[in-house]
Amino acid sequence: MSDVSNAPAQQAGVSFTDNYRRYVLGILVVVYVFNFIDRQILSILLQPIKLDLGLSDTQLGLLSGIAFAVFYVGFGIPLARLADRSSRVNIISGSLAVWSAMTAVCGLAQNFWQLLAARIGVGIGEAGCSPPAHSLISDYFAPESRATALSIYSLGIPIGVMVGFLVGGWIEEYFGWRVAFLVVGLPGILMAILVRMTIKEPPRGHSEPVRDHGVQLRLAEVAGYLWGRRAFRHVAFAAGLHAFVGYGVISWLPSFLARSHQMGGAEIGTWLALLAGIVGGLGTLAGGYLGDRYAKRDRRWYVWLSAISLLLTIPFSIFAFLAESKYWALTLYILPTFFGAFYHGPTLAVIQGLAQVRMRAISAAVYLFIVNLVGLGLGPLAVGVLSDLLTPSFGVESLRYALLGVFMVNIWSAIHYFFAARTLRADLDSNPDRIAV
Repeated sequence: MSDVSNAPAQQAGVSFTDNYRRYVLGILVVVYVFNFIDRQILSILLQPIKLDLGLSDTQLGLLSGIAFAVFYVGFGIPLARLADRSSRVNIISGSLAVWSAMTAVCGLAQNFWQLLAARIGVGIGEAGCSPPAHSLISDYFAPESRATALSIYSLGIPIGVMVGFLVGGWIEEYFGWRVAFLVVGLPGILMAILVRMTIKEPPRGHSEPVRDHGVQLRLAEVAGYLWGRRAFRHVAFAAGLHAFVGYGVISWLPSFLARSHQMGGAEIGTWLALLAGIVGGLGTLAGGYLGDRYAKRDRRWYVWLSAISLLLTIPFSIFAFLAESKYWALTLYILPTFFGAFYHGPTLAVIQGLAQVRMRAISAAVYLFIVNLVGLGLGPLAVGVLSDLLTPSFGVESLRYALLGVFMVNIWSAIHYFFAARTLRADLDSNPDRIAV
């Protein structure tokens, strides 16, 4: 057989042009942009919601963190398991329609409990996005370019946050927070139709020399397989700790700038849009590109790169949160934003490389379960609780020190990436679906 890497596709009589693969990746990026716009727009609206509905920081932490995360991760695993045996495209398009509609419903909430219910709906819908998308991308792109492809997909995070901050900040200032939810939620329903009509379902294992045995393992067997890979355990926990920092900071950074630097909603939205979208986007692309480049020499660079980049964020973040000038604070936060985004592509490539072809979506879901339960679930809540605890000592500046304290968790995250490097090569080579070439 002359081209082993295309064996699964040849057997199925299916091939895709480079242009079509790029189109699919582009559409999935746009879907992920909608995902993060709808997930993160709440952060730019926390302060006006607090004033309008009379909520505490702890309640705001619940809305932006655990209320979303518990249902996001709870529905993520069953939806991913469905994606490993049925149409991933249908799951993505249906989920997009659900979370977009529920985002619009957030704008109709009249109290904490109504807003909580709507955010739960957003979390349930978004659970069906990334695990099947990771699996699709792995079948469209070969291992040697997978970190780059997954980092391009991960651009949905900085672009989504950028658009959420920019649109949310300006609309809130001139039309109110309720209109902001409606404006960003409704277009996603149209995007769901485009996904369903134009993306094709590729054969499993389409892009690489692996065997698709057509058998889906039971959930307990999948869990046992993944737990048996030490690299998976350390990478997932490292990413969860980093997400704890990332979600905690991004959810509260607008409120910090409003309280400590007296910035308005439009000004905050514009500055953070530039930081998240441009700087975070460049960091995401750089991480994927460098990961694929250096992994050709040694695959451990996927995790070494993630660890080193996290350690580089620490000194600049300390000065950023302690700065008295808003301009110094924002300028100093450029490098933490850039290096903090490196891990996306390399980490996702490791997860997909460790997984068998019929457990790629569920492996992504298990990874996201850990990342979002630790990160999204606890990060914003931890900042809110810590801020309330520090208020008697620091008053309005309590949020400054809460954010700084949470950011130091990145050191713990980096340690687990270094631990993952110890067994990464052996764990990747032990995948039973691999075909020796």
